[in-house]
Amino acid sequence: MAAMASLKSSLLLPCPLSDFSGAALSISSQTRRRSWRSRGATIKVSAAADSKNILVMGGTRFIGIFLSRLLVKEGHQVTLFTRGKAPITQQLPGESDAEYAEFSSKVLHLKGDRQDFDFVKTSLAAKGFDVVYDINGREAVEVAPILDALPNLEQYIYCSSAGVYLKSDLLPHFETDAVDPKSRHKGKLETESLLESRDVNWTSIRPVYIYGPLNYNPVEEWFFHRLKAGRPIPIPGAGNQITQLGHVKDLATAFGLVLGNPKASKQVFNISGAKYVTFDGLARACAKAGGFPEPEIIHYNPKDFDFGKKKAFPFRDQHFFASIEKATKELGCTPEYDLVDGLTDSYNLDFGRGTFRKEADFTTDDIILGKKLVSV
Repeated sequence: MAAMASLKSSLLLPCPLSDFSGAALSISSQTRRRSWRSRGATIKVSAAADSKNILVMGGTRFIGIFLSRLLVKEGHQVTLFTRGKAPITQQLPGESDAEYAEFSSKVLHLKGDRQDFDFVKTSLAAKGFDVVYDINGREAVEVAPILDALPNLEQYIYCSSAGVYLKSDLLPHFETDAVDPKSRHKGKLETESLLESRDVNWTSIRPVYIYGPLNYNPVEEWFFHRLKAGRPIPIPGAGNQITQLGHVKDLATAFGLVLGNPKASKQVFNISGAKYVTFDGLARACAKAGGFPEPEIIHYNPKDFDFGKKKAFPFRDQHFFASIEKATKELGCTPEYDLVDGLTDSYNLDFGRGTFRKEADFTTDDIILGKKLVSV
């Protein structure tokens, strides 16, 4: 992997998009280190605290899958709170039988619906968890019963979203920037306000776009479907909109680093990749990651089309990226994956194996391409 770029240079607007320089994970700590090997990648995490009794709210999909493995490897007792509709554990591509057996034998499960507030209060109170990782909480009303049930809780670690920031012409977004109380992530913003108002030690993580193996959102998968089919990639506007993606394993690492960390107490951290990328650059990066030819990119004006309820492109049509400087300085963590390496990891361990979450749907593409052909 290429040498790690300095934080200063990584926070500049992108250099030429063909230059995706790698960034080696660097975590400064005086404490004991362990390595978490997941599907071919090694992530080093400092053991910032003694063994804890940890509850993970939502641990059977994407972020929770990687986070729960990290916590178990760090020696913590981990309980997953889910509705039990999906398998509690699943063997990951690249994970040995021995590794999977060890993990599945150690993780515990608490079946329930977090909307059943009475059950949440009684079941959690009986367990007396030290730490809660809330990965799937969307509304403050879902969090209050957990706090009520655990008066001696040591830390509440919440997965928020960079989508709470108010749209601005001044970028990147910093943790101190204005937020949008009307955003579609307002529930997460209200949850942060609840945590701040309660007598609890909390930390909130605000990812930008998350990608990686097992991603249930059509981020990289959207591009891979089109590349595999040999189709043009329709991108709104001029394709120079700047955005940011962070690998799920780097996000799991960040979640691990805030555990028991006094610098994370009552703090918000943006977490994502070290560099930004344009929409066109992302299409080319996905092609490179999957070993596809240079993609044909078709630009279009979204205002010229009525797609009904269908979403023609998986990203918001604007510049959207955030500074990770605070997390780097305070937590001592920088991303392990550069964009092409991360997309390659995702492709090789997921889409490239023939697995994906959603079937390809080229309906909106055909509408765009049909009009383009007529206009030509």
